[in-house]
Amino acid sequence: MTTAERPHRWISARVRILLWLLVVMTVALTAVAATTRSVLLRDVDHRIDGLLAQETGEFTNLAREGVDPHTGERFTAPDPLLRLFLSRQYADPDEELLGLVGRPGGAPAKKEQAREPRIAHPLAEDPAALRTVFESPDATGTLHRDRGEVRWAKVEIAPSGGHPAAAFVVAFHPAGEQAKAGDVFTMLLAISGVALLMTTGIGWAVAGRILKPVRLVRTTAAQLTEQDLTQRIPVQGRDDIAALAETFNGMLDRLERAFAAQREFVDDAGHELRTPITIVRGHLELMGDDPGEREETVRIVTEELDRMSRIVEDLLLLAKAERPDFVTPEPVQLAELTADVFVKARALGERDWALAEVADAETDLDPQRITQAMVQLAQNAVQHTAPGQRVSIGSRVCEGRVELYVADTGPGVQPQDAAVIFERFRRGTARRGSRATGAGLGLAIVKAIAEGHGGRVELRPTDGGGATFVLVRQSQEGTAHP
Repeated sequence: MTTAERPHRWISARVRILLWLLVVMTVALTAVAATTRSVLLRDVDHRIDGLLAQETGEFTNLAREGVDPHTGERFTAPDPLLRLFLSRQYADPDEELLGLVGRPGGAPAKKEQAREPRIAHPLAEDPAALRTVFESPDATGTLHRDRGEVRWAKVEIAPSGGHPAAAFVVAFHPAGEQAKAGDVFTMLLAISGVALLMTTGIGWAVAGRILKPVRLVRTTAAQLTEQDLTQRIPVQGRDDIAALAETFNGMLDRLERAFAAQREFVDDAGHELRTPITIVRGHLELMGDDPGEREETVRIVTEELDRMSRIVEDLLLLAKAERPDFVTPEPVQLAELTADVFVKARALGERDWALAEVADAETDLDPQRITQAMVQLAQNAVQHTAPGQRVSIGSRVCEGRVELYVADTGPGVQPQDAAVIFERFRRGTARRGSRATGAGLGLAIVKAIAEGHGGRVELRPTDGGGATFVLVRQSQEGTAHP
């Protein structure tokens, strides 16, 4: 099986978040437990060192300054010194206090100890270990025995006056204290395990609650089709996830509107193009051999093809209206632009053309697109008026707006038509005249040009009857001035 054929495996965000949380928690809790154990063991070492130093220091002070209570003199023999000191001491549970006196052959003889030891394997019962400590040149050390580690310290008593060498030995068995540190470490690990289990449950629930909108986004996206864009995600809270859900819902609203407009556009375009195609096909199929009939058929076919060509060009223009470079504004003198439009519009038909008013101002417009829109409005006026009727063209600046308009004295626009005439392929339920043969894209193009300039197109009644189409653009500071 190739990589492309291998099924895609993924881990949900909920599981990934939980895994990372558990990894971090495990590392942190293990580090805390290990650090605690290390600190406890270090405290054990410090305590043992302090205990050994304390016992040896007390013995040294007694040997240097003590007086034998039986003679009232300074100690001259090791036996009474060791016996007196040990009789006054009370060893800790893991501690041994020993007095050792040498005998022939160098082996130490146990002379005294503070009390009977309660240690499982005391140093006092290990002759080899005693010999090692007694003969060691060091004042402190550690014995690593099979029966357990022993930390020791000793104070040597030099032989004098025929007395053998002797030593005071403090031995500490750290196994008990180390076991306590181990117990704390084990307890911390157990607590950490319980904490991890609780974290797993709480993290799973919290992550599920937080990521619920994300799952809804994925589920909703999987259910979306071109035919059904009505699914929405319920928005709860005011966090980033709620903002994501709102953004996704907004995107779905735009997609639904875009798909609806696209379906309507395709349906209307298909309907408008189907009629000329049917006409062309029907005439070609019925065309006979008569030259006059053939000429008439060619004329009709040519007109229908020209109409289809105009529809296609208008559709392409409307498609370009969605691009940011659809209009290219530049500083334009409204008076010159209005006069140019008036001159071009006069050639559209025998009407009573009038240049009503001219704005003496400069503003930022795309002169070609505005001219195209104004000429389209003039053409629309010609189609809905009779020869000799008045058609006025003008421009003005009023109340912070720039307005260019075309007004006719025709029959006007029915109220039910006013809401739809600016939509694509819509000409209204009752047309204003019988000479209009367009596909219903002209006013949609005008609307697109107006919106491309950040403005709008308005339909207003003409005084005395008729319709006035106005291109309105809000004048920003500095964009329209005398």
